[in-house]
Amino acid sequence: MVQTFKNPLRFLCGILLFTAAATAEETVVEFDPGRTKVEFTLADVLHTVKGTFKLKSGKIHFDPSTGAAGGSLIIDARSGDSGSSARDSRMHKNILESQKYPEITFTVRRVNGRVAAEGDSQVEVEGTFNIHGADHPLKLAAKVGVKDAQITASMHFVVPYAQWGMKNPSTFILRVSDKVDIDIQAQGRVTAGKL
Repeated sequence: MVQTFKNPLRFLCGILLFTAAATAEETVVEFDPGRTKVEFTLADVLHTVKGTFKLKSGKIHFDPSTGAAGGSLIIDARSGDSGSSARDSRMHKNILESQKYPEITFTVRRVNGRVAAEGDSQVEVEGTFNIHGADHPLKLAAKVGVKDAQITASMHFVVPYAQWGMKNPSTFILRVSDKVDIDIQAQGRVTAGKL
C-alpha cells in the first residue's frame, strides 16, 4: 500500500530537520592535567605573590555551528601552592577554605566565535565560575591554537575574591590586593567531532 501525505511540505521540512540533526556534530576537547598550567598572581605593597593550582580534569563539548557548549574545567583548590608553607596554610584555611570547598570549577555554557581547524583563533567563552561554594557568571577571552588535533588554550581573568565573599588576608602592616589574576595555559586534544 502506498502512503500518501496530506501535507508534503511539512513532511519535507521534517526530513530536512532530521537530516540536519543527524549530521550535526559536536566537537569534544579533553585537556591534559599534566600539560596544563593554572597560575595565580596576587599583588601586595611589598612584592607580588605568584603561585599555581593543578587541573584535576577538563573536558568540554560545543557545537561549532551554534556555539552551544557544556563541560567544565575542574581545579583542585587544595593544590594551591605559592612557595611558602605558612602563607599557603593561611590561604587554604582562612581564604579558600579548601577542605570545605575542594574544587574550583568553570562550567562552559557557550563559545562565541569560530575555532579554526588549524592555526590560531580568538574566541569568547561564557560560563559559570564556582569558587568557595558560590557560582559567578564569567566571560573570558581565549586564544586557541590547533595543530593535528592537538589544542592549546590561553585564558586570563580576574577573580575579585573579596567581593565574592572570601577573606582578604591584609593586616595593619601588610596590604594585599582584593583581586587575584588567574592565567590558564591548557593543552589537550580534540577527541571527537570537527572544528
